[in-house]
Amino acid sequence: MPPILLLVLLDLVATWVITHKIEMSMWMLEDFLWLMVLGQIVLIVMFTWVVVQGVRSGLRSVNHLSEEIRQRSIDDMQPLEVAGVPVEIEPLVTHTNDLLLRLDASLAAQRRFIGHAAHQLRTPLSGLRLESELMLARPLPDDVRARAERIKAVSDRMIRLGQQLLVLARADPNARPQDSFVRIDLCEWVRSNGAEWFPRAREARHELDLVAPDTPIWIDADPLLLAELLGNLIDNALRYGNETGRIVLIVGANPPSLTVEDDGPGIPPEERDRVFEAFYRSPTATAGGSGLGLAIVREIAHAHGAWWRLTSRPDFPGTRLSVVFPGPRKGAQLTRQEPTS
Repeated sequence: MPPILLLVLLDLVATWVITHKIEMSMWMLEDFLWLMVLGQIVLIVMFTWVVVQGVRSGLRSVNHLSEEIRQRSIDDMQPLEVAGVPVEIEPLVTHTNDLLLRLDASLAAQRRFIGHAAHQLRTPLSGLRLESELMLARPLPDDVRARAERIKAVSDRMIRLGQQLLVLARADPNARPQDSFVRIDLCEWVRSNGAEWFPRAREARHELDLVAPDTPIWIDADPLLLAELLGNLIDNALRYGNETGRIVLIVGANPPSLTVEDDGPGIPPEERDRVFEAFYRSPTATAGGSGLGLAIVREIAHAHGAWWRLTSRPDFPGTRLSVVFPGPRKGAQLTRQEPTS
């Protein structure tokens, strides 16, 4: 009302200045028209503001739900929060939660099947490898020996694949690998476990070095999963590095980290994300393998709440993969599976 009264007062003053007289009938009709026009404009503006604020208020919870879904990892199948969601959206959220539960059950059944199948296949494959080794220990014709060696190589590869599938099932977040975590000195652990790879590295004509501080670096980890992580990193470096290359194991203190470096041809930039996918093999790869090595590294790092960073040519003369355990500093340009679970 104050702005309207001010406009009426200004109209009276302007009329008096121009005409030096005021005819109430003309002035009232004219100003009643303008008051109606202004009233309608004010009403439209207020109505628009109420509608916009109402829509924004109703969509605020929907936007919050959308942001929650966006930030989830691909392994997080927990139900969505229904509280605060508009009544019209509740059936959608309820059906989405039902779908997540059924999908989680399906994935869990698939992982159990893979683990059980890998476990069941290990016994006959071990028997097949033993038979081939017994055959190779005896004098054989050249063609029979070649076949026996191929059988042994295939059985070794299948046994290794079965072991990797079992590790993937064990590293599943739903299996709660954190329950088996123990406090270990990362430096001493890498020294003892890395030493087991010296014969394999010497056979492949590779030099295996360790760089680690003298003081202990304590982390909470599953020793079996950690051994598989280190083994896959060293195995990849032996397979894809130079024929007579150098592999360096580096243990960092701040933050606690494990790095494996090689001086091989490196990984092209367009493949540095895909090499962590299960069963992916680069078209340029020359060494044999199942494509599970780095996928297992990713899952084990994720199970430990760790980050990783892959660096290759031209930034590094070879390939360097660092696994940083909980507590990394900000700005380190690390990658984490957010739930990459």
